[in-house]
Amino acid sequence: MNAKKRKLEADLSESFIKLQRDLIGRGPQETKTYIVQDMVIARFKGVLTVEEKHLVDHEKGRILVKQMRQVLREMYSNNIEEIVEQYTGCKVLSSHSDISTKTGERIEVFVVDKDLEKLLESTKG
Repeated sequence: MNAKKRKLEADLSESFIKLQRDLIGRGPQETKTYIVQDMVIARFKGVLTVEEKHLVDHEKGRILVKQMRQVLREMYSNNIEEIVEQYTGCKVLSSHSDISTKTGERIEVFVVDKDLEKLLESTKG
C-alpha cells in the first residue's frame, strides 16, 4: 500500500481525536481512517461515556444518546470538515455520521470532490 496514503490516514485519525478531545473533553479509544476513492471514512471505537453506556440499556436512553450525539455532530461539523479539507486538499461535498449504541462505535463519511485514492496512488512515495 502507498506510504503517502497510510500517513494521510494516520494524520487524519490523530487530528479527529484531537478535535474531539478539545470540543467534548474526551476522544474515542481507537480511530482508524480509510481513504476509498472519493471518500474519507473514519471509524471511531469506544466513543460512549460511562453515563451513555448506562443510558443505552433502555430504549428511551438509546434515543436520547443518538439525539444528543447528532446535535453535537451538527455543532462541530464545520470543524471536522475543515480538517478533511486541510489535510486532503479536497473540498468536502457532503458528510454523514452515525453512532451505534450497541457497539459504541461511530462512523463518519466525507465525500470529497476528487478521487483522492487515485491521486495518492499517482504520487507514490
